[in-house]
Amino acid sequence: MKISLHPVEPHERRPKPKDAKKLVFGRVFSDHMFKMDYETGEGWKNPRIVGYRALEMDPAAMVLHYGQGIFEGLKAYRWRNDTISLFRSDQNWERWNRSARRMCMPELDVNYQAYAVEELLKIDKEWIPRAVGSSLYIRPTMIATEPHLGVRPANHYLYFIITGPVAAYYAEGFNPVKIYVSEEYVRTVRGGLGEAKTMANYASSLYAAEIAKEKGFTQVLWLDGVEQRYVDEVGTSNIFFRIGDELITPPLTGAILPGITRDSVMQLAAHWGIKVTERRITIDEVVETAQSGELKEMFASGTAAVISPVGEFSYRERMYRIADGKVGEWAQKLYDEILGIKYGEREDIFGWVKQLDI
Repeated sequence: MKISLHPVEPHERRPKPKDAKKLVFGRVFSDHMFKMDYETGEGWKNPRIVGYRALEMDPAAMVLHYGQGIFEGLKAYRWRNDTISLFRSDQNWERWNRSARRMCMPELDVNYQAYAVEELLKIDKEWIPRAVGSSLYIRPTMIATEPHLGVRPANHYLYFIITGPVAAYYAEGFNPVKIYVSEEYVRTVRGGLGEAKTMANYASSLYAAEIAKEKGFTQVLWLDGVEQRYVDEVGTSNIFFRIGDELITPPLTGAILPGITRDSVMQLAAHWGIKVTERRITIDEVVETAQSGELKEMFASGTAAVISPVGEFSYRERMYRIADGKVGEWAQKLYDEILGIKYGEREDIFGWVKQLDI
């Protein structure tokens, strides 16, 4: 389907940030957005790029009552030679369709999603920051818009993409963060929605995250929702532990999101000769290895922050420092390598980067 273009008039466009390094994540948005509609029996229709504006929905839109919605998150990077690139975006589109299936929503052709993003970036290319470390965040979203009160999959959906320039996700930047282990609340359980990138997963994390914030922590380390012994993930990211000379991360049991950065970390580490293990790890083991010094590093991974080192964590009102509380060797190396690949400054041995002709 050809995309119809309805560009914003030059005099109506928004002022662009002057200093990309001072951007607060998720506060500034570009001039345009992509929209497309779906109706059962007709399929996807009316793809268009329009000015960024508020959505109009019926008060009975099913997403508002039953939470039927999904989203993705990826970034566009500007290299020093002005090349624009995406990082492993094919994985985003595949994960999108897995989320759609889990939420009983219509799938989208992966090539068409890539095409829609590229057309949107063409018209808002100047919004992509030039500073290394900054990028243009891309947020594809699908919501159920059918006006109906009744628990069933909707028949009408809206797919849209918005973008906005971003810098570091956490105020701490790449400095180690402090995290809080929650025993009272859980994010999800095996067999639930944890593996889907749906709004409900993030809504369920808010209360415990606010408790952690009030206590002075950046994020929550979630334990499994059945036994509350095994580590699942941290905040909105996957988690890694360096115990001795082994890199350990929880397995994809269906309770955690299959992160694209997570997979990138595992592939890079294995390529460097590091032993990488996916296994269940208890919070007791994390505590014991932190006390003995065997836990040399702990870090989170995700699209927004890339790599986020953990310097300390709190469990049952007691603080545990990891090694010396500083950025670990592997976390630093992985951060530098992934960021370097994204900005075209390191060799892309896995073919992860897609350069755009825009």
